[in-house]
Amino acid sequence: MTHLLQHEALQHREKQRQQLLNRFFSYIAFDTQSKPDAQKSPSSIGQLRLAEHLVEELEQLGLSEVKLSRHCVVTALLPSNCGSKKTIGFISHLDTSPQMSGKHVKAELIQEYRGGDIALGKGDDYISPVDYPFLQQLVGDSLIVTDGNTLLGADNKAGIAEIMTALEQLIESKVPHANIRVAFTPDEEIGLGMDFFPIADFICDWAYTIDGGEAGELQIENFNAAGVDIVIQGHSAHPGDAKDKMVNALALACDFHQYLPKNEVPEKTAERQGFFHLDKIEGDIEQVRMHYLIREFDAAQFKLRKQQFQQWADQFMTKYDLQQRFHVEISDSYQNMYEVIRKVPQSLELAKMAMQECGITPLLKPIRGGTDGAKLAVMGIACPNIFTGGYNFHSKYELASVQGMQSAVDVIVKIAVLAV
Repeated sequence: MTHLLQHEALQHREKQRQQLLNRFFSYIAFDTQSKPDAQKSPSSIGQLRLAEHLVEELEQLGLSEVKLSRHCVVTALLPSNCGSKKTIGFISHLDTSPQMSGKHVKAELIQEYRGGDIALGKGDDYISPVDYPFLQQLVGDSLIVTDGNTLLGADNKAGIAEIMTALEQLIESKVPHANIRVAFTPDEEIGLGMDFFPIADFICDWAYTIDGGEAGELQIENFNAAGVDIVIQGHSAHPGDAKDKMVNALALACDFHQYLPKNEVPEKTAERQGFFHLDKIEGDIEQVRMHYLIREFDAAQFKLRKQQFQQWADQFMTKYDLQQRFHVEISDSYQNMYEVIRKVPQSLELAKMAMQECGITPLLKPIRGGTDGAKLAVMGIACPNIFTGGYNFHSKYELASVQGMQSAVDVIVKIAVLAV
């Protein structure tokens, strides 16, 4: 009898695994790459198509309050089946990174990775444990990779597939659970989607974004973030007759950049270190536009970084007498979500307990970036970030561990159960 029960349990687990994979492969077929500098959300039609597909799937599962907002945010409710008053939210985003194409994704499932290089498609590209040492921890896992021509889309379609599969498991198992709200948002990668988030349709005690990396990753803080827009007005003249006439905006831009510390940049910082980052520069002699990112975890240090940047700008304008030619605007983008999460410690403790009961060691790491949870925190909802089992996001070397994805489903289900 024991062997029979074990066999049935394995069969049931394999069925759940296949449901998860089927969902993931169907979602990555949608090209949902967001478009930088978009003025509206959703920034791409593919996001709307995936959102409409998810609405149909949620309705088929029997969820209530299924809605698609005019800005492409999907929300729904799975009511508690035991009268629980607690409501927990789960969020993932629809879009993929603008940094790499997500069109015509051709994914390959590698059963039980045995180590060594992973060839991508039929070309010469490969993922090597020499470049990515974390692969050594994934020996024995089944991995999903691309053919080397696109990103995979695990960021964040793995999160969507995990939430949807967890909902299905909660419904089928009839295990007592809290109220569960879900939301799928557009344009997370360009920081736009949460500007139109329908908070009235997402009332909950706290929430979790399912948007992290390796199994066990649990994140409760992120950068404070600001953007700096600079416009330098030059004056063009023929190079042969330019003396005392030409004002070269390109040369001025190069000179200004020298004011910034060379070691406080993304490529030379890690963990909790902040930075200044020249994200974009474009123009000609007549006009140059520059965009900088300012990032810092500590609120006081973040304020100092912004003040320092403004001081450099003032010094530069004075040095070159550019008061009418040099324009600087510093604007906040998002805040460290820890300031809200620390007031709702049970959101962290519940996630840690769920992971531990699933046999997963929680790995507390700061996010060197932002998530939808950071903007949700501004709206008053604590929202830690939980792993998806994905790696190497935003690149053709992106991959996902099937076991990691299954573990994410287990943790979501366990949170729903423990929250009762």
